[in-house]
Amino acid sequence: MPEQLQNRCRVLFRVFLMHHYWLDDGATVFDLMPNAPLRDYRLLTYDRRIFVDVAPTLSTAAVLAGLGATYKDMGLGFLVGVPDGTVIPPDVVLRFVATVRDAGFYNYTALTMRSQQIYEIPYPPENTIYRFKENVPVLSNVTGVSRQLATGKGLFLSQEFPAIASDDRVEALVLSGGGLFQLTGDQPGAGLQQLGGTAANLPVFVNQADVPVIVPPAGMSGAPPRGIRLNSDIPDGVSALIELSAFRGGGDFGFVDGGGQALATPPAFQVRFKNRSTLWKYFDKNTGGFQSAETAPLPLTHFGNAGTRTKPSEGFVKALKTGNQITQLVSEVFV
Repeated sequence: MPEQLQNRCRVLFRVFLMHHYWLDDGATVFDLMPNAPLRDYRLLTYDRRIFVDVAPTLSTAAVLAGLGATYKDMGLGFLVGVPDGTVIPPDVVLRFVATVRDAGFYNYTALTMRSQQIYEIPYPPENTIYRFKENVPVLSNVTGVSRQLATGKGLFLSQEFPAIASDDRVEALVLSGGGLFQLTGDQPGAGLQQLGGTAANLPVFVNQADVPVIVPPAGMSGAPPRGIRLNSDIPDGVSALIELSAFRGGGDFGFVDGGGQALATPPAFQVRFKNRSTLWKYFDKNTGGFQSAETAPLPLTHFGNAGTRTKPSEGFVKALKTGNQITQLVSEVFV
């Protein structure tokens, strides 16, 4: 008989990219939905590929190829597998580029009012041009935090929500007194909307703390305050960067043991996108006259209705301003 070779593959890690516009049920956050079969069905029918593409950077693709690893794109996110017995150096860092593909994403997703402009700045001491893209979050298992939720323990690649800051912009997510709040306008003097009395009971959503501070080279001026540096490995279209380090001691976030072997139970990392909340205002569809408004902002969701009247579509969201300062995000509903 001819010799038969069998190569067993082990999952190294999984990354789930979950958007609450497509998961929540009206005002009820997905993780707090009491109907477990409905939660399971919601995940079975969910496909993040309708709104975001993910791919390894060129250098990460080369590292994966050198390890004989496999990258697999999935509806819930992606995974990486390696041949059984593969030894992975503990200092390996794998990077994946997330790129928004659905224009509607910017209507139903929180924290998308901030520009992601590209800056090109000459730097004579190195005879080169530095390129930066502002407000790009870096989601990492080095700085991520865990939560024990009703649906189980979650390993989130976002950083912990910060306290409110004087320069926070509309939709910033902040902690106060153990609760989670969201700004309904730009600072200073922004209103606060409570999302949960106990932040520890909620997922860790992508938030403003995930966007790193840019430290430009000495003598350079004009770089944006927060974002990432672009290079040949990171394309201009990047919306978020996922950065995973092989080994993180003292926690559950690494994906290899001290010997560089894949863990018996691979970690499942989570990226959670917060759905946008807007103030719903109702107008007569025939005359255009104003009828009424909700008393507080309500979340936009594909399933269910957070209000008592017709809910808005995922479409146009109006930013009300005083000068350059956003004071409220509004959805207009014609009934």
